Amino acid sequence: MSMTNSASFIEHSDEADEINSIPSTSTTSSVSDDDEVSDAEREWRESLQQLELLLTMVLVPYLGKYFGRKCAYWGWAKFMEWKYPVEVVVTNPMLFKGAGAIEAAASL
Repeated sequence: MSMTNSASFIEHSDEADEINSIPSTSTTSSVSDDDEVSDAEREWRESLQQLELLLTMVLVPYLGKYFGRKCAYWGWAKFMEWKYPVEVVVTNPMLFKGAGAIEAAASL
């Protein structure tokens, strides 16, 4: 009698294994959602990389040259005022700023 119980138990476990091996519909939909998320995430990372390249290759060097020259002119004026007590007067500040921007753009 114990033999019959063990045989029916084995048949039951085979059926359970077959049921467990069948993929459910929720896992297939999550796989497609993961693909969509990864595609969107990949595109987002590519656009961030392009923005980073734009900043590092174009904007940062231009601004660095502009502000570097502005700082150099200011520092040179302060040094000359200290070394030789002469007052440096900028008569047209817009022209002065524009000349610095044009020089920075021309030397790129």
